[in-house]
Amino acid sequence: MDFNMKKLASDAGIFFTRAVQFTEEKFGQAEKTELDAHFENLLARADSTKNWTERILRQAEVLLQPNPSARVEEFLYEKLDRKVPSRVTNGELLAQYMAEAAGELGPTTPYGKTLIKVSEAEKRLGAAERDFIHTASISFLTPLRNFLEGDWKTIAKERRLLQNRRLDLDACKARLKKAKAAEAKATCEGDTVPDFQETRPRNYILSASASALWNDEVDKAEQELRVAQTEFDRQAEVTRLLLEGISSTHVNHLRCLHEFVKSQTTYYAQCYRHMLDLQKQLGRFPGTFVGTPEPASPPRSGTSPATAATMPTAPAVASLAPAGETPLCLEEVAPPASGTRKARVLYDYEAADSSELALLADELITVYSLPGMDPDWLMGERGNKKGKVPVTYLELLS
Repeated sequence: MDFNMKKLASDAGIFFTRAVQFTEEKFGQAEKTELDAHFENLLARADSTKNWTERILRQAEVLLQPNPSARVEEFLYEKLDRKVPSRVTNGELLAQYMAEAAGELGPTTPYGKTLIKVSEAEKRLGAAERDFIHTASISFLTPLRNFLEGDWKTIAKERRLLQNRRLDLDACKARLKKAKAAEAKATCEGDTVPDFQETRPRNYILSASASALWNDEVDKAEQELRVAQTEFDRQAEVTRLLLEGISSTHVNHLRCLHEFVKSQTTYYAQCYRHMLDLQKQLGRFPGTFVGTPEPASPPRSGTSPATAATMPTAPAVASLAPAGETPLCLEEVAPPASGTRKARVLYDYEAADSSELALLADELITVYSLPGMDPDWLMGERGNKKGKVPVTYLELLS
């Protein structure tokens, strides 16, 4: 009990000394040990990394889960170390309503058949969204959250400890400065030859004793200053190493960002493919109204798979020949002498009729354009087979 009380008193004294030093620094009444410029830059970069990581994390969570109540519920489950229950996506819920509506309104009517087809597509979209959220949470959100809850807390703890070591160091400097000033004053008074008619001998003796006491106080302050300087230097080096590790954090976050873009590209490519297939299926339904999409300009030769996968409209099926002319037979179509190119197929494509060429993902085909041909389509050849192919399913190679 006695040991604990002594320790408590010692800690209270240290806290009071630091508080006095901090207050005097704020009012400009005490000197402050400044860190070097490189160290200050490391601190600024660490703070900036932490602040922007928090913002990116919060907005990414909003992107993946727009419902704030659901985000709060997931946060509570994580803090309680419990598994987050599976949640139905909006697309899957819409698919359920459409399927139920088709069953009640008549699944054999044109409207009911269309509802069933759209509900199946929406269900696939909901499943793709679920996979995207799961992948993005693991590959992107979790590393950012681990940095804020792990590495950054360690850095913040060491920075607070460095701040305390600096306050202790500056307090020791101030104490030594005051002790030296008092010692100099006592020495001057002790060196003066006393006039015993005006000064009592007892005062002279006390002045000499005070000078000796201040000498001991100066020695003690110098020893404390050396210890404080050593502890400050050691803590500064530890903090510096942690701050320099922010560069590794940036590299890790860069890799996570690439993974997030990859998962997002896959998600939107799946959505585009599902909706393109749905529009083709609806176009084959008798008596089904399908709006004519606006013609879209063909992607340039350097179009990436991600750009091609996220085009908003489906290509319109057009004839090989201009309006008013008899369509050419595929067997009579010959590739031009120049202008043929190789293309890589991005996704599987099922031919709608005999004029189109079925495609398999990742295969290479020869493509070329014919006069009067719709810009959203090209002629494709694979071996002895040829037919129209949609541009958005291809990556043109040089």
